[in-house]
Amino acid sequence: MPIYVNSYVYLFGILTVTSFAWLIITGTILSIFGPDWWHVSAVGHFFNSLHFWSVQSFFFFMILHLWAQFFMASWRGGRHFTWIGGWLLFLVSIVAGLTGYLSQNNFDSQWIGVQGKDAINSTGLGGFFNLLNFGQMYGLHIFVLPMVLIVLIAAHLFLVRKHGVVEPYEDADGGERSASENH
Repeated sequence: MPIYVNSYVYLFGILTVTSFAWLIITGTILSIFGPDWWHVSAVGHFFNSLHFWSVQSFFFFMILHLWAQFFMASWRGGRHFTWIGGWLLFLVSIVAGLTGYLSQNNFDSQWIGVQGKDAINSTGLGGFFNLLNFGQMYGLHIFVLPMVLIVLIAAHLFLVRKHGVVEPYEDADGGERSASENH
């Protein structure tokens, strides 16, 4: 590994993947026992909380990763498909977060569902997606969107392995900055 990857900025991607792994683990446990379990059981509340905080850390580290890669111009050197894939992951993650929020079955999620339904209906997509249909949103959240995210993450990691991580900018005199200068 090159010396410049010793910078903390290169950790945000793997922290995002680690948070996603926790999301899959806690989400699988929640989906096995069902929605009633996480509403009435103390253990269900615990796993629901773990899932919630995994979502928070997932988006936190993903935003940091996107910002870091933007400021490092990570699309340089033929890495533009890696960059586009990262943005696609971000957009699909937002949809997964929305469907997960709607799966909570509380007043807040119902309110957001009604507002979102009106927004989707205004685009003409209301015939395909009904945010008030719990079964449809729950199915998207626990099966379809995680599978899409797993495939996109695998492709993203493949592209990172294929093209390598982006190197730091060169200094004005043509030399690379040292790892200590990048902290």
